[in-house]
Amino acid sequence: MFETTHVTLGDLTFDVHVTGPADGTPLVLLHGFPETARSWEAVAPQLAEAGLRVLMPDQRGYSPGARPDGVSAYTVDLLVGDVIGLLDATGLGQAHLVGHDWGAAVAWQVAARHPERISTLTAVSVPHLAAYGWALREDADQQARAAYIKLLRQEGKAEHVLLEDDARRLRAMYGDRVSPESIDEYVRVLSEPGALTAALNWYRAMTRELSELAPVRVPTTYVWSTEDSALGRVGAERCGEFVDAPYEFVVLDDVSHWVPEEAPDALAKAILARIGDRP
Repeated sequence: MFETTHVTLGDLTFDVHVTGPADGTPLVLLHGFPETARSWEAVAPQLAEAGLRVLMPDQRGYSPGARPDGVSAYTVDLLVGDVIGLLDATGLGQAHLVGHDWGAAVAWQVAARHPERISTLTAVSVPHLAAYGWALREDADQQARAAYIKLLRQEGKAEHVLLEDDARRLRAMYGDRVSPESIDEYVRVLSEPGALTAALNWYRAMTRELSELAPVRVPTTYVWSTEDSALGRVGAERCGEFVDAPYEFVVLDDVSHWVPEEAPDALAKAILARIGDRP
């Protein structure tokens, strides 16, 4: 469905999947955990049909050629650098940016740190990280929802728990909202040597500074779904307090965390509405 190219940034080579007209307005889609760019397969064609040039990297740790060893290789500074590096390597001075889950966390950071490079932001599931950090500190519901992170930060144990018994627990994370074919592909990728550890290192490299993020000053849409087991309403509703620009809060009723797969039409509509006529 997508053309796949390879972008080399320093010692790392990223798989980047591309669709849409070569002269189209550029848009970058950042996937989350535990997925790959495949998560956008029902969203990206709608964006391409609207005339956008869509770039979907398999991010650090997920691309086989961009899987460095060690927790320190997965800090937010490096994750942000990968996005800016992708723009530089493809000759893009500016692009629209969309992220889901961890991709949203990175997208918020990119937009806050490099507003001159981002035309618009659409963040899916994860709110502005200052709003999320506040909810983690103050809201018992969000604390309970985030309890799984403690396991994911445990080196060795998390890998064993998620991959044992044909990755039974990893497969269970997707529930019944993601297709069996996609789940099989995600499990295949994360079962490659070092892949799951690399993906988990995003969690292990987290520090409190992640949530100490300045307000975003680019036009932003935040998409949250009511059946998201990981992200609660309290943090979602505070998100707009940390956007100093045109802002829209889109709520998808009865949709789980896996928004790109479960509600691709609604998500594509929200992205296109945010982009509008902006170059």
